[in-house]
Amino acid sequence: MTSTEQTQPTDSAVDGARKALRARQWSDAIELLRAADADGTLEPADLDGFGEAAWWVGRLGEAIEIRERAFAAHLAVGDRNRAAASALALANDYSHRLDSAIAKGWVRRAERLLADLPESPEHGYLERPFIGAALGRGDFPEALDRAERLLAIAARLGDADLEALGLQDKGRVLIAAGRVDEGLALLDEAVVAAISGEVSPYPTAVVYCNATVACEDLTDYRRAGEFADAAKRWCDRQAIAGFPGMCRVRRVEIIRLRGAWAEAEAQARQACAELAEFCLDYAGEGFYQIGEIRLRVGDLEGAEEAYTSAHEMGRDPQPGLAMLRHAQGRTDAAAELTARSLASTSLPLFRARLLPTEVELALALGDRPRAQAAVEELERIAGDYGTHVLRAAALTSRGLLGLDAGQLEAAIEALRSSWRVWQETDAPYEAALTRVSLARAYAAAGDREGAAMELAAAAAVFERLGAVPDAARVAALRGELSSQPEAQEPAHAVRTFMFTDIVRSTQLIEAVGDEAWGGLLAWHDEMIRTLLREHGGQEVHHAGDGFFVAFPSADAAVDCARAIRGTLSEHRRRNGFAPSVRIGLHSAEALRTRSGYEGRGVHIAARIGAIAGADEILASSDTIAAMQPPPEHGPAREEHLRGIARPVEVVSLA
Repeated sequence: MTSTEQTQPTDSAVDGARKALRARQWSDAIELLRAADADGTLEPADLDGFGEAAWWVGRLGEAIEIRERAFAAHLAVGDRNRAAASALALANDYSHRLDSAIAKGWVRRAERLLADLPESPEHGYLERPFIGAALGRGDFPEALDRAERLLAIAARLGDADLEALGLQDKGRVLIAAGRVDEGLALLDEAVVAAISGEVSPYPTAVVYCNATVACEDLTDYRRAGEFADAAKRWCDRQAIAGFPGMCRVRRVEIIRLRGAWAEAEAQARQACAELAEFCLDYAGEGFYQIGEIRLRVGDLEGAEEAYTSAHEMGRDPQPGLAMLRHAQGRTDAAAELTARSLASTSLPLFRARLLPTEVELALALGDRPRAQAAVEELERIAGDYGTHVLRAAALTSRGLLGLDAGQLEAAIEALRSSWRVWQETDAPYEAALTRVSLARAYAAAGDREGAAMELAAAAAVFERLGAVPDAARVAALRGELSSQPEAQEPAHAVRTFMFTDIVRSTQLIEAVGDEAWGGLLAWHDEMIRTLLREHGGQEVHHAGDGFFVAFPSADAAVDCARAIRGTLSEHRRRNGFAPSVRIGLHSAEALRTRSGYEGRGVHIAARIGAIAGADEILASSDTIAAMQPPPEHGPAREEHLRGIARPVEVVSLA
């Protein structure tokens, strides 16, 4: 056999591997490169491709071994630029394995190799670990300076990969520094570059991942969800294994916040399995989210196990572990845990995740000054960063502090506003917790009925989510409330009244017949009652196809009205038909009676409902005035209502 015949199979394998790498067929490339590597004839660039393919299929240990060989091979032929690139890739890999000392050593090795070389892409990549380090210790000026250096190198070299990485790095720094709008604009630009296909696979992965993380840290879950969904679609188009786990774990918190706990836990467990040998810090986040879910469903042992795993993988298990200790009756230990975590970081967005728990624990221990300091800091952070979730958390904490101090009106106002923001954010668990606090405030103010309505709405949410401990706590509160003497209730109460009825119901009966109408009406009534329970509405009277309902707040009434209209619209879209319902709303003081409520305010609400159009929510200006912030609505107009002496100003709600 000639030497040419001996080398032909290896040459064919290398050529095929190179073709597979260009096509991003990572598994095929690995098999071909292994075959070629058996003779030890791979070139340094082939080893680079071999290491990259192993990384994409989630074999981090193998990728590290190959990249270390590539580093040595580049040095052997005097290519210091490519050796530095291998060193930086290894630094990143060791960082994901939580071997920080080795990671730093590889960064220093790359820095020395590049020190006296002409500017190259590797000089840009060298800035990235220093950006991350500066960001981690809160040195925003240095992090920003290095991000701008990276972008300048990318511009001079015309390197699209570096530019995308620089945009997202600078965006992350600006967000962390409180320049949120500027930072988000840069993240959006980087993600667009990734989506458009202008960027290579690895920088694309980094952009998607870091943009999602930055928005989750900011609690901008809408944008984080959009980025995570885009990343998932991209992953689905790639034959890769490890990175999908990173995408998956970033989506878990969003899914959990939306109340889909079973799905969130399943996704988290799958991500942890995918990341066990690939990226321990991300796996730690997955275990933390599992702990959060286990805690909420009352599985304290499972929560302990998950938080412990998160801690072992480098994820600070706070504030979840502190809340677990609180649930176990170890509130002193819980407060020490949050204090230690707060002492370890100066980063505002990280502190914002701890401060609500700090408030709750301080109040539980009777340390109001400590709670006051935490509330004030959280309000400053919410003001600086401006996201809905931070604002809701700050309002909730302010309400709890006011309730503890006996400042009931201020507490009720803050908690009402907080509940509305949580509701708009589609965070049912947090909204229900806020309802429980609001119920306590109503009860303390003597409004037993308002408290009962809030507790009933919270109980419905906890039951649906499977939040067993919270459901039990609400049941106990309802028992305490019902045991109080009726004489404590005031004769008058401020409520927002709702009147609904189906438009042109007589014509509908004629069109569909009695039997079909009966089925339609049963569905309609059950749908209305379900939404009333979820929004804390008290059904005062039901006749025919109409409901008279009282709500403890205008916010709850408006949200329920919109939910009714939205449910009907969705049913119409899916099934081709749903009845049109008109809804009238009015906030006023009314006389409480055995049968419900009476008075001028009730009559105004009924008359407003009667003049509303099909699928319209018509509200009085008094209703709008009772809301903070006011909802979107059409122009105000005056209506002369039957039996009401003075005209009433009304608006149509969007």
